Amino acid sequence: MMEDYSTRFQRRAARSVRIANCSGARGDPGYQMRRQVELGDVDFITGDYLAEMNIAENAEAYRSGRHPGYEPFALEGIKGSLDLVAQKKVKIIINGGSLNPKGLAEECVKLVRLDLKVAYVAGDDRYEPVKEEIETKGTAPAHLDSENPNINLVPLAQTFLDDVSQKYIVSANAYLGARAIVKGLERGADIVICGRVSDASLVVGAAWYWHSWSDTDYDRLAQCLIAGHLIECSAYVTGANYAAFYEEKMESSIDLGFPIVEVAIDGTLIVCKHEKTNGLVTVDTVKCQFLYELQGNIYLNSDVAAILGEVKIEQAGNNRVKVTGIRGQPPPPTTKLAIFYRGGYQSQVLVNACGFATEQKWQLYEAQIRFGLEKRDLLKAFEVLEFQIIGIREPDPSTQLSSTTYCRLFAQAESQDTIIGLLKTVGEFGMQHFSGFHLSLDLRTALPLPYVAFYPAIFPQDHLDESIVFLSADGQIESSTNAGHPPRYETVLPRENYESTSPVELRMFGPTKKARLGDIALARSGDKGSNINIGLFVREEGAWPWFRSFLTTGRMKQLMAKDWSDKFFIERVEFPHIWAVHFVIYGCLGRGVSSSSRLDSLGKGFADFLRDRVVDVPQVLMHNCRSGP
Repeated sequence: MMEDYSTRFQRRAARSVRIANCSGARGDPGYQMRRQVELGDVDFITGDYLAEMNIAENAEAYRSGRHPGYEPFALEGIKGSLDLVAQKKVKIIINGGSLNPKGLAEECVKLVRLDLKVAYVAGDDRYEPVKEEIETKGTAPAHLDSENPNINLVPLAQTFLDDVSQKYIVSANAYLGARAIVKGLERGADIVICGRVSDASLVVGAAWYWHSWSDTDYDRLAQCLIAGHLIECSAYVTGANYAAFYEEKMESSIDLGFPIVEVAIDGTLIVCKHEKTNGLVTVDTVKCQFLYELQGNIYLNSDVAAILGEVKIEQAGNNRVKVTGIRGQPPPPTTKLAIFYRGGYQSQVLVNACGFATEQKWQLYEAQIRFGLEKRDLLKAFEVLEFQIIGIREPDPSTQLSSTTYCRLFAQAESQDTIIGLLKTVGEFGMQHFSGFHLSLDLRTALPLPYVAFYPAIFPQDHLDESIVFLSADGQIESSTNAGHPPRYETVLPRENYESTSPVELRMFGPTKKARLGDIALARSGDKGSNINIGLFVREEGAWPWFRSFLTTGRMKQLMAKDWSDKFFIERVEFPHIWAVHFVIYGCLGRGVSSSSRLDSLGKGFADFLRDRVVDVPQVLMHNCRSGP
């Protein structure tokens, strides 16, 4: 007998709301949306398809008619799920509208053959106003980190401000909150298509509407904000990007189930997934995702600021984890504004060296190329010119590959001709190479490639014109309702930054032994523009006094070793109930995102690098730790 879902939203206050995620990035395929509806009962499907670079990458193509402006997998998911969504009375909230939420909403209307209402959120696109300000006034909005007196903007970000009138703006989008989503749901929307609504706000909107909260229920909104943060990256909380993946059977880490969050009326949340799907939801997977992409112990959003310092995470059953302890306060008066502009051209030349005298080979290669560029009067024309040596040859190698390293010659310049000059220089000295020089015959990464550069700014929330727009059955605008603004704001104080209170002298823990940091701690790292953030935690309470005393700001600099620069700035905070220390390292990624010169431009591998560093660990703590492979 088919279950009756007709009263799902009539009895919503009587229980927790179940909100599923079907996407954490544009690459998550459409079938994940149907799976989340098909494999069990949920009330909402949310999907995050946007990273900071998605919108910019397609902006010029969209405006010239060469791209639809929305994310194709979002439409694919709706196409494949619509019949089941209608049958089960599940509502969809996604930000796959990207540059063109109206266009994706119109496509949804064409698909709808059932009694479903389609709406889209408007107001995030600030391209024309920002472009006009730059062209007429020669000014740009303040940088996101400009109010932090401890931070020096990376030189290329400062260059943008110094010469902004000469920059070609590609896109400018403000990060919206959940207000328009809530108004759309209150007016009966079944499918809400968003553009640059912040990732976690999709979940906030669903729970806010379900429980009929007010916009001053800050503690509840803050808890829900973290619920959204935990599931916004799809499988990142169910076993993907998990530091201790090696402890699980490999087959259980393939084709992972996507997450669900249950939010009670008081904001209490439980992270889970459908039964009989692969992956796992444990205290450790949730801690990893909680610590991911934080900016200290306050999580800012357009609707609420979440205070995280007292967070608690505990197992509540098989593949069920409960999160509590989040407090809320009024949101800040500004929101993030992501501005992208034409940065120029870049190139990656990849060449290999093998075996004997490798270090000297790379020294010779760099000297040859710099000599040639100087001869062409091009050396000072590059904004970025880096000779990155990747890998370490194996002593007494058993194969040629294990004896091979490569050089990533990465260059950025305003002029395409400068990059072409680099390639001519590489060719000029091609037959003067060191012994054993070789490379792939596919040289496409070396060709001049236009790139967009990122400038994160702030924008006053009261200047936003955010609305929810409903479409009629024939795709025409039926109504538009302004979302309004938060009733209160609270100015953001400087972020906390401190060493451990009452640290214990390390010698008090007794004899030590050499071990990798990852043998005793798990971690996750990521990016926020120019900055790397990383959270590390121990798995046993007994190790916490040592860990918080050991992992100081100075220790982080030591662990970074040659990657540390005095141009960077570090903020450090602790989460004592989950035995975690969190760092933000400002400036580590250059301009960040699509314009970073780092091989790991999103900072995801930074945590695994640190976990591989050898440190002195008290022997007494090693008895209970789960050492890695």
